[in-house]
Amino acid sequence: MARNSSLFKIEGTLDNVTFYKSADGYFVRTKGGVSKNRIMNDPAFVRTRENGSEFGRSASSGKLLRDAVSSFVFKAKDSKLSSRLMKVMSDIKNQDLVSARGERNVVEGLATATGKAYLKGFDFNNRATMRSVFFSPFLVDAATGVITIADLKPTEQIRFPEGATHFSLQSGFVNLDFETGASDIAYSAVSNLPIDGTVSTIALTPSGVPTGTGLEFMVLLIEFFQEVNGQQYALNNGAYNVLNIVEVV
Repeated sequence: MARNSSLFKIEGTLDNVTFYKSADGYFVRTKGGVSKNRIMNDPAFVRTRENGSEFGRSASSGKLLRDAVSSFVFKAKDSKLSSRLMKVMSDIKNQDLVSARGERNVVEGLATATGKAYLKGFDFNNRATMRSVFFSPFLVDAATGVITIADLKPTEQIRFPEGATHFSLQSGFVNLDFETGASDIAYSAVSNLPIDGTVSTIALTPSGVPTGTGLEFMVLLIEFFQEVNGQQYALNNGAYNVLNIVEVV
C-alpha cells in the first residue's frame, strides 16, 4: 500500500491498480496475492485461517458493544472508534487461556480480571477522553449502577470547550451477552448544569437493573452545550463529548 501524493486525487480501479481514500488520505494499491480458495483450504495457511477466525469474532464483539450503547455512541465517538475497539477486543480475546488456537474469544477473555481491565476506562471518543476532561472523583455502585459525584465544581473540575455554557451528565447501566448478542440498558435521568462555580453533588441513578446473564458495565456520557436566547445547542456536533466505560463487573 502506498500513499498517493500526485496532484490528481482519484478513486477507483485502473487495470490492476486501485486508488482509494481513507480517513488518513489517498492511497494506491495493486491487485494480486494468494487466492481465497487457497487460503481457505491449503494446510500451509492453517495459521492464517485461525487468525482470521479470531479476528472476525473480535470484530463482531466490538460491534455488539457499539450497538449496546448506540444512543450514547451517536453523541460521542471518533472516526477510528471501530478499529480502536477492535484492538481492545483482540487484547481481551488473548486472555482466553482455555480455548484452542483459532477458537479464542472475547467471552472467555472477559471471564478474567485482566480481560475486564482492558474494557474498563475505554473512551469512545478519542478526541475527548475522560482523563483529559473530567477531574472530579466519583463512586460507582456495581449492584445498582448508581454513579455519585460529590462536590462537583464545574469551573475547576471540568475542562470545557470554548463557548460552552452548560454541560450534562447521563449514565447507562448495561448488560451485554457477547455470546448470544442479547443486551439491555437502563438509563439515568439527564443532569444538566451551568458551567460556573456552583458546587453540586450529583447521583446518576439508572431506571433499573438491566436484565440478562451477560457482562454488566456502566458508562458515563458528558455533553457540552452553548445557550443562546434560552436554548441550548450541542457544540460542534458532539466533538467535545465524552463517553467512557467507568466500571465493568
